[in-house]
Amino acid sequence: MDKVSVANNIASQLLKIKAVTLNPKKPFIWASGIKAPIYTDNRLTIAYPDFRQTIAHDLAELIKEKYPEAEVIGGVATAGIPHATGVSNILNLPLNYVRPQKKDHGKKSQIEGRCQKGDKVVLIDDLISTGGSILKAVKAVEEEGGDVIGTVAIFSYDLPESTKNFSDAHTKLFTLTDYPTMIQVAQKLDYVEESDMELLQQWYQDPESWGK
Repeated sequence: MDKVSVANNIASQLLKIKAVTLNPKKPFIWASGIKAPIYTDNRLTIAYPDFRQTIAHDLAELIKEKYPEAEVIGGVATAGIPHATGVSNILNLPLNYVRPQKKDHGKKSQIEGRCQKGDKVVLIDDLISTGGSILKAVKAVEEEGGDVIGTVAIFSYDLPESTKNFSDAHTKLFTLTDYPTMIQVAQKLDYVEESDMELLQQWYQDPESWGK
């Protein structure tokens, strides 16, 4: 698996379908309140079958390389589910998905699909910002007796907060591409101007203070 080629290709395709938008001069306000020069909606990927299959293939290869002992693939609801489904089909492994919280009716399940005591599980999400969603899913699986051996995602902003959160949770994360790759590819393909690069780099270095 050529990590650099994969990272560049995934970044290029995310930009092409407008799943990632960069605009440092007119920044976005995230739900968390962070002001950012980037907005990502990786849910758009499911509308493009060829790209969706590429993502599934690359995630499957990543899992085979990093977590060869994986026994179950899990998707973080909702955006991680289609990608986890594709990966589980390729690897011919059982699948589950994890809701943000338990249902308030029926069996009040939080996890649907295979989740048995001792299962070695890899969880998949589409995007990592702070890591809150996927780490919450990790906790849910482990409370059911599963052993989450690691996590993967399509794209990460690679924020200091997420690095700390995964470290504190003693959880591994690998992604197909990341923010530094994204902005380099965006410049190369003329999605941003060279003059924008300084602002994009400044946000990456200090996202909390950027734009204030």
